[in-house]
Amino acid sequence: MRDLFYDLVRRNGMPVAIYLMLAVTLWVFILIVLPQLTMFDYSFRLNLPPGKVGGPEDVYTVEQYAYLFQGSGGAGNINTLDLGILFKTLFSAVFVTVFDLLICYPVAFVLAKSSTGAKARLLVLALIVPYWINEILRAFAFRILFGSTGVINEFGMGLGFWDNPVDFIRADVALYAGLAYAYILLMIFPLYNAIESLDRNQIEAARDMGASWWQVHAKVVIPYAKPGIASGMTMVFMLTSGALAAPQILGGPSNLWFTQLVYQWFNSGGNWPRGSAYAMILLFVCIALVLLTMRIFKVSIGEIKR
Repeated sequence: MRDLFYDLVRRNGMPVAIYLMLAVTLWVFILIVLPQLTMFDYSFRLNLPPGKVGGPEDVYTVEQYAYLFQGSGGAGNINTLDLGILFKTLFSAVFVTVFDLLICYPVAFVLAKSSTGAKARLLVLALIVPYWINEILRAFAFRILFGSTGVINEFGMGLGFWDNPVDFIRADVALYAGLAYAYILLMIFPLYNAIESLDRNQIEAARDMGASWWQVHAKVVIPYAKPGIASGMTMVFMLTSGALAAPQILGGPSNLWFTQLVYQWFNSGGNWPRGSAYAMILLFVCIALVLLTMRIFKVSIGEIKR
């Protein structure tokens, strides 16, 4: 931390360095650390009326966490509904993350190594401009595209690919497509930053030695771009698993995202301690999966931050 402060002073001067350090510290503490600590404390509380909060009945308990696994039936029962929603959310987030990686890697490589000058700037602008539209509006646009009377169904039936409208909403196709589109830039730009710093001579040397297109990417580009891949996958996975607007708008009538359970406990359920426990479980599970993935692919936090 001291080295970071001295580096800021050297680059920007003492007043700017002090302002930046104070602003970042307040931002992290007030908007991240303090809310998370408060929610963590709430998650170990009972759902009491306001008059009993702080009284003898207001004690710490693991009841809210146990509910996820046991439901209202107590010990010996399994809350298959909520656990199933949690596993489905995590699986779907992994699927969207891998899908985005497969789409974005070629785009990032072309942007980093095959485009220069005005062409590169035009491609970056083409990627950014669609995101000037609000996320909720984009989600409703996907619902229109994938609806039973939407553009895709009308186009498919018009060409004779199918006779009756396909329910893309109930099949979660619209949801996965909307989530993949919502966070695609968070995958492209970390990949672009990693690949762009790779010396072109390494690629040319691999080709001169007879390496195929696949070998160049598998042996040269992808190992070098692992920090960018890990960074992009982390952001997309965490945001996808924590998404709320897209599942609310694009999800089928019988399809629930785990964040919707959290929302229901906080709002319609009126049980803030249980909503806090569910939110903390989702956070801890996602962090554990991210750390496990980083360990498997041998990528450190220090490499990602670069």
